Amino acid sequence: MSIDNVYSDDAIRNRLATELPRWSLDAGCLQRTYRTSGWKGTLMVINTVGHLAEAAWHHPDLTASYDRVTVSLTTHSAKGVTDKDFELANRIEETVMWRPASGSALEGTPDDVRYAYIQYD
Repeated sequence: MSIDNVYSDDAIRNRLATELPRWSLDAGCLQRTYRTSGWKGTLMVINTVGHLAEAAWHHPDLTASYDRVTVSLTTHSAKGVTDKDFELANRIEETVMWRPASGSALEGTPDDVRYAYIQYD
């Protein structure tokens, strides 16, 4: 499938259901809201998404507030949702929601509200 192929709403919903169940289709965009524990976590999500978007040269719209970041993806040049959007959404989801596996040498964020920065779902 060409990266410029624009998906129909039904095709988008089907892919979201299998690939990105926490994302939705809203106003012609793939969309996901990440809940954070406050401004520090919000900035960490924004910077993570910014890095991935710049590396991919595909830039989402972001809406930020104190405890959340909403990411909206569409391919403006194609006037719809394409493979570019799904690929970047998958990378964002993997990166923002990543945590070390049980038994990893990496400990992960302590289970203490003082260190919380994102709400994992």
